[in-house]
Amino acid sequence: MEKVKIGLLGFGTVGSGVWKVIEANNNAISKRCRKELEITKILVKSLEKARSAEAPENLFTDKFEDVLSSDVDIVVEVMGGIEPAKEYILKAISAKKHVVTANKQLLATNGEEIYKAAVENGVKVFYEASVAGGIPILNTLKDPLSANQIEEIIGIVNGTTNYILSKMTEDKKDFETMLKVAQDLGYAEAAPAADVEGFDAAYKLCILSSLAFKSSIDVEKVHREGICDITPLDIEYAREMGYTVKLLAIAKKKEKGLELRVHPTFIPSNHPLASVSDSYNAVFLKGNAVENLMFYGRGAGDLPTASAVVGDIVSVITSENSPSYEDSVLGNIEKCDILPIGDLETQYYVRLTVEDKPGVLGKITSILGDKNVSLSTVIQKGTKDSSVSLVFMTHKTSESNLQAAFEEVTKLEGVHKIENLIRIES
Repeated sequence: MEKVKIGLLGFGTVGSGVWKVIEANNNAISKRCRKELEITKILVKSLEKARSAEAPENLFTDKFEDVLSSDVDIVVEVMGGIEPAKEYILKAISAKKHVVTANKQLLATNGEEIYKAAVENGVKVFYEASVAGGIPILNTLKDPLSANQIEEIIGIVNGTTNYILSKMTEDKKDFETMLKVAQDLGYAEAAPAADVEGFDAAYKLCILSSLAFKSSIDVEKVHREGICDITPLDIEYAREMGYTVKLLAIAKKKEKGLELRVHPTFIPSNHPLASVSDSYNAVFLKGNAVENLMFYGRGAGDLPTASAVVGDIVSVITSENSPSYEDSVLGNIEKCDILPIGDLETQYYVRLTVEDKPGVLGKITSILGDKNVSLSTVIQKGTKDSSVSLVFMTHKTSESNLQAAFEEVTKLEGVHKIENLIRIES
């Protein structure tokens, strides 16, 4: 049987998972695509480092040139980061090699350059594993849903933050405590900013949106907030009002452009996404023909992500005459405006600490009224050193009006601090 030769860049969690999946399933894969997969070279940073999966020592190299000279057909990049991954991918494309990658940061920031290079050199770039691990969401957008106009994408696309928020909700523990637990379990990195500050989710939202809306997306224009300021108190208020707190990646097509944002969100506790717990991911789509769909599964880990990577390898082999991802994006590219966050209209949860004395609430509500911000709920709870928590839930209002109102509110005598402002997706 003819062999398809693969050069593997990286042998960490995902790279070793790719090795395991191919070793375990090569017979089934060969029946599917009439070709046998063979990993010919594996690029690593250090030849001395211990490996979590066993592969013959002669396959390992610390020189990228050895990968290309091993007569590979497909280069699989699972190193992560911008450089040297970008350099290696562009060199592989120039050498007429197909590319499979799981690198969401690289694609979100330099994707268009890579796609154009692939088209110019007549090769394919596949990247299903860059978003939501083993969930086949990108291929679904590319082919099965191509008859739809996608109107909304709302997703839990970062397993680390979903694990932390889920455990904060279940165990009533604070963020720092649950972050440490996530790090101990290997869900969070020692330097967790990419996850907990929303960068990872923003990269994935860019990739999803570029396929869904056939548009070039500038990641710098995606509004991004993380979960570091979420407290057990906010989660408890959410529960009392019938909501659950999740870090959501949200994309919506509006008349004037695209609304792209990543931030903690109150969602109704009966919404399908509210029940997605632990490190699982889920993506909720709305199309103009198919209406609502939800995709759910493991969003990270060696084997789920490796499953998507190997699936892309099979797609490269079997999709000779069908469009790949770069064709889907570049062939229909639109320059959609990314709407500023100030244009957003939604409901809001706002929690303040104020002096427990007459007149403070009246002054606050007066300012809100002047800025066309109306309230649906007001809650006052607890006392501490003559201070109380005031919680507001607004009716739908514009972000610019809300921000202008609370800029004035913070200047009032008796108002100590705006503790949190969280958007509501209802």
